[in-house]
Amino acid sequence: MTNTPFANGRLLVVAFEGWNDAGEAASGAVRSLKEQLDVYPISEVDPEEYFDYQFNRPVLSRDDEGNRSLTWPSVTMYGPSRPNAARPESIAADAELQLSANNQSNIYLLLGTEPSRSWKAFARDILETVVDNGITSIVFLGAMLADVPHTRPISVFTSSENAGVRTALGIERSTYEGPVGILSVLGQAAEASGITTMSIWASVPHYVHNAPSPKATLALIDKLEEIVDVVIPRGELVTDAADWETGIDALAGEDEDMSSYIEQLEKARDTVDSPEASGEAIAQEFEKYLRRGDDKPDQGAAGDEPWRGKD
Repeated sequence: MTNTPFANGRLLVVAFEGWNDAGEAASGAVRSLKEQLDVYPISEVDPEEYFDYQFNRPVLSRDDEGNRSLTWPSVTMYGPSRPNAARPESIAADAELQLSANNQSNIYLLLGTEPSRSWKAFARDILETVVDNGITSIVFLGAMLADVPHTRPISVFTSSENAGVRTALGIERSTYEGPVGILSVLGQAAEASGITTMSIWASVPHYVHNAPSPKATLALIDKLEEIVDVVIPRGELVTDAADWETGIDALAGEDEDMSSYIEQLEKARDTVDSPEASGEAIAQEFEKYLRRGDDKPDQGAAGDEPWRGKD
């Protein structure tokens, strides 16, 4: 995909640990980008202003010599060591600068823990840094727990509040209503400031929510590469994703209830993905799936095994 609204100018890729980061997929994607791209810290928020340390506690660690140090929760923006694009006078002035397979150094990253307070001030703080660095577009990465099987390709959903982006990419506006995370707050503030935005979300199998999901991380990076038209190094993610799937296969092979539950998810997914599936057939399959009653285990709370029914 070429000449997308995100293949022009300087791009910021955003992910936060916490509520928007099932299976650490979104933060894992940005962390992988940080490891593979030539970037360095250009800005860090003051944790005293945005974090409740009883909720996001500092972490104590020791170095090789036994010295102790504290790492405080924070959010850091990373910029390219050698930006290819000159800082624009305006968004329009930067419109001719193209990201390509040989031009990765217009990618900026924002990574950290979702702040626990003062979200409006936090958004203003981040957008000030965005403007100061001539960033013209933002892609938000997120991940959510869903009724999806680990054995099938990870479902990835894209959306944008920007009409031009929706037209150019053929995507929809999100219809979600309800509680939101910091991604939505930043997205709304960015669009109000004239910064082009979109969101990419991956669905993580909820029955393995306690472990990182490299397969979902890889799916986010694949979609990001398609959108921004830039080759992104994968590092060891492909191997990690295969090992993750193999490990879950082994667990399911030792548990008949879990295996049966995954088969139900696979059948529902295959029905949706089938080329000959009509909208009515898909609706009927999901209705049947949701009405199985005793055959479909309760979702369960965090930490439960969702494929087991209630006693």
